[in-house]
Amino acid sequence: MSSDSDASLVLPTPSEFPSFPYPQPYQIQLDLMRHLYEVLESKKISIVESPTGTGKTLSLLTASLTWLRDHQDRARKAHALEVAGNAKKSTPQWAIDQAVARKKRELEAREEEREERMKKARAKEAKLRAKVVHMKKKQARYLPSDDEDAEDEDGMSKEVRALFAKYVPALSFAGATEHVTPRIEASRNTSRITEEDEEALKCTKIYYASRTHSQLSQVLPELRRVDERRASCSGKRAREEDDEVRYYTTTRAVALGSRKQLCINDTLLKGKRVDLDEACRAMLAEKKEKRCPHLPSQEEEAAMLDLRDQILATPKDIEELAATGRASGICPYFGSRKAIDQAELVTLPYNLLFQRSAREALGIDLKDQIVVIDEAHNVIPTLLSLSTTSLPLSQIRLSLAQVTTYLAKFKTRLKHVHVLSLRRLTVFLESLVACVEGWGGVDRAPTHPATSPKTEIMTPNDFVSRLGKKVEGINLLEVERYLKASRIARKISGYCLELEEAAKGEEGPVTASKRKGMVPPLHAVEDFMVSLSGMNDDGRISFIRNANGSLEVRYQLLNPEPNFAEVVDEARAVVLAGGTMSPMSDVFNQLFSHVAAERLTSFSCGHIIPSSNLQTLVVTKGPKGGPLEFKAERQKDPVAIEELGQILFNLVCVTPKGMVVFFPSYSFLNAAKAAWGQSGALGRLEGRKKIFFEPEETTDVDKVLQSYATAVHEVDPSRPKPGALLFAVIGAKLSEGLNFADDLARSVVIVGMPYANLGSAELKERMAYVKRLEERRIREGKQVREKGAKDAAAELYENMCMNAVNQSIGRAIRHQGDWAALVLLDRRYANVAIRNKLPKWIGSGLTVADTYGMVIKELATFYRLKSTT
Repeated sequence: MSSDSDASLVLPTPSEFPSFPYPQPYQIQLDLMRHLYEVLESKKISIVESPTGTGKTLSLLTASLTWLRDHQDRARKAHALEVAGNAKKSTPQWAIDQAVARKKRELEAREEEREERMKKARAKEAKLRAKVVHMKKKQARYLPSDDEDAEDEDGMSKEVRALFAKYVPALSFAGATEHVTPRIEASRNTSRITEEDEEALKCTKIYYASRTHSQLSQVLPELRRVDERRASCSGKRAREEDDEVRYYTTTRAVALGSRKQLCINDTLLKGKRVDLDEACRAMLAEKKEKRCPHLPSQEEEAAMLDLRDQILATPKDIEELAATGRASGICPYFGSRKAIDQAELVTLPYNLLFQRSAREALGIDLKDQIVVIDEAHNVIPTLLSLSTTSLPLSQIRLSLAQVTTYLAKFKTRLKHVHVLSLRRLTVFLESLVACVEGWGGVDRAPTHPATSPKTEIMTPNDFVSRLGKKVEGINLLEVERYLKASRIARKISGYCLELEEAAKGEEGPVTASKRKGMVPPLHAVEDFMVSLSGMNDDGRISFIRNANGSLEVRYQLLNPEPNFAEVVDEARAVVLAGGTMSPMSDVFNQLFSHVAAERLTSFSCGHIIPSSNLQTLVVTKGPKGGPLEFKAERQKDPVAIEELGQILFNLVCVTPKGMVVFFPSYSFLNAAKAAWGQSGALGRLEGRKKIFFEPEETTDVDKVLQSYATAVHEVDPSRPKPGALLFAVIGAKLSEGLNFADDLARSVVIVGMPYANLGSAELKERMAYVKRLEERRIREGKQVREKGAKDAAAELYENMCMNAVNQSIGRAIRHQGDWAALVLLDRRYANVAIRNKLPKWIGSGLTVADTYGMVIKELATFYRLKSTT
């Protein structure tokens, strides 16, 4: 019997959410939480748009955790009803009552045992804090006041120091290590740990995914607020309904990450050009004395379970998790995997959720679980990216050379099945090399001039035909399975590397240890063969010649839905949330075409700011009265660039403090920068505000942003007022995930529309695919296209543009008291269809200016009113 199949156990949507950590949520927050609760209870899929600054993350957590607690209470009742329902008709009522009571006691005992473990783990952390405080006081009696030299003499790693700093930020840690960082001791009787016990303590959980760990780290402070609020109200609502409910207040949470983020093996971490995944797997296959010292053996399982409890005891982000593992001496990567079953909240990056292989490796089972995906405007491009596999010709050649060498040496010693599989692999690689070389010629030497780039895309059938009849007779899936099962790629690579090192006279223990972490070139071939073996009409093969003349073959998936369908079909409910999800039609069409319409829903809320805090203007005409439009052909027009410089100068003069200008491409920005440098327009802009440009290197982003933030408020005698001007590119480093709150962006200016390059062969292929898909659905009666509406390809093209625009717009207005102007410099934004794809929170506040003078007048009035309030 399902815990929610009985009509009497259906959960009503709450009118209020006591665990919301502030006295009174805004109405839009309350509406959002009610919507989310209903989605989870009704097993639906929802796309949620909640602008930055509206408390989206807090609302997502409050609603989902409230539902989870209520669902846990329901599950207890359902178990009791199940016992009663399974009783024979002849069983007397008193016996049924006893059986129900016994079942309740069983469940309570298990939960109390788990909570007792959590308390012990939290007590360990408290003891750790107390010892550090004690050591600090003790040191203060004997150390001189100037203790700078003593600060870093404890030998503690930065991870452990970070963990201690979290608890006691102002402490010096000198001398504390030996007292407070012992390896975890097994605090339980190993013989008592059974698979049955572990299985019984599994629970429904929320998988909370976002694109990056930095985004996920922002979830934990909100989670702690929710937990603290729930602790303060002591589960009042639940106990009012049922006095027997045990209402624990700390959410059991675990953050999942890669080995790169969680490995604590210093030997592996110090290795250069070492792939941690490969090195870790190699060490796992070693005998006990050579295994990783941080991974307990099966006999020491209790130590790993203790680490699991410590992970679940208090919410930790990925850095804190790594520090906890280092302090205990137990691997946090495997510790986090162990914690999944008993966690209530699992945070993880997209790739670990979307890839079946990653889910299987981590032991993630999404059946009847809740999936919440934040920053969900990234989902479609991420799914397509994860399904793309590239194989350079140089790597194909190296793989072929290694397999040939290995087979020549060992073919007389290998079993027939190995020889047969490796010969089939050799035939495939030889055919692939010949095919790619025949298409584009051999790789040019670095000293030769680069040939012009080109791309050819073909269907899977065409690709196999090009490889020739020999390959057509080979079952690539069988070869790939052989490579995976035998793990022979590492043996082949290791043998060939040994030959190479021996020839150079470099063999020794250091190179041998490094070899364990090297990625065999055949692994890339394996990945490519996996893609080929699953080829269908949704996939395409590309032959690519790059600007430097190098060649590669690439597999790309045109349809993001199949991989995501595995998540959707397994999960109880799925929520895709973002600050800007418009246009939503793209998400529905590309991800949920197989889902029944009644299971799909959406929610879009307004902003918490008053309408007077936002001024949105569409500029349709330039200063000379002509139409303003920055299509690709006009982006190189000197007259258009000069007019743009005049417009920006006028906006700079009227905008206080910070102003951010987004261009549709680097090429347009660079062309404008060069032209304005020659004409003097750049100097005139510099005379009003200090100018900054988006850096070419990602590593320079923080430095540029810090300098820009300083300049926004910096008084400069050469300028009439403080202020700064930042030029950026839509879809690049500064257009997403950054916070331009308050004075950092009193205006955000969008120049033109960032339509993708229609010359891209891959884009053309994807557009053709969605058009064919739409036509097929229309023929089958599954879809109707309204008269005069764009076809699916044109919609996709326009939606890609508007999604990028909306992310840039979202950099401004970050909280309730914030205010800014949004200026859209292109008459195409006046088109009703385009305006309908702008964020819904802009609403009716958008003004289409008929004249250029109207633009300046509206902005001057807006800023004057803001300066007096």
